[in-house]
Amino acid sequence: MFDVILANFAMHISLNAAETAHVKSLLQHKAVKKNTVLLHSGDICRNIYFVNKGCLRIFNTDSNGEEHNISFCPENWWAVDISSFSGQSPAFYAIGTLEDTDVFYLSYSMLEQLYVDVPKFERFFRILTQNGFNLYQRRITSNLSKTAEERYLQFQKQYPKLEQRIAQKQIASYLGITPVFLSMIRGKKS
Repeated sequence: MFDVILANFAMHISLNAAETAHVKSLLQHKAVKKNTVLLHSGDICRNIYFVNKGCLRIFNTDSNGEEHNISFCPENWWAVDISSFSGQSPAFYAIGTLEDTDVFYLSYSMLEQLYVDVPKFERFFRILTQNGFNLYQRRITSNLSKTAEERYLQFQKQYPKLEQRIAQKQIASYLGITPVFLSMIRGKKS
């Protein structure tokens, strides 16, 4: 049950048996049905989520009610509204499921305690935050400088095989185009 998340931790830190047992005792787990919202915009982001199975999305809904996907979080990815979580302030983003999803999560207070109990987790989450920030910077640059076709190819590279699992309208929202235009791009590529 813990294999995927422990392997994720092992990407950046090495845990001994006692540290592994401790983090396992703090991790909470739940199975969430497709189309469930884990975090509503305006609520405080109380948890950081790790996707064990399934797929989450981080999104914002504009004043016209249109949803804009910022990020997809398939297996082995983390999901959080980092500003809301770290400041325990109202969230700008929402987090929802695109498939039946199995997540591990840590509350803000549990993570803060984990930093005290096992300081190497500060390193892990610092690296995670740095990588996430890098990803968002590249995404902004891509949205400003690349064509829709180039963004689509980048999506396929970043999220291999996700295209077969989620709705076209979700991908179009992520790319900042209409589902019809995405269909045209796909037609040209095949």
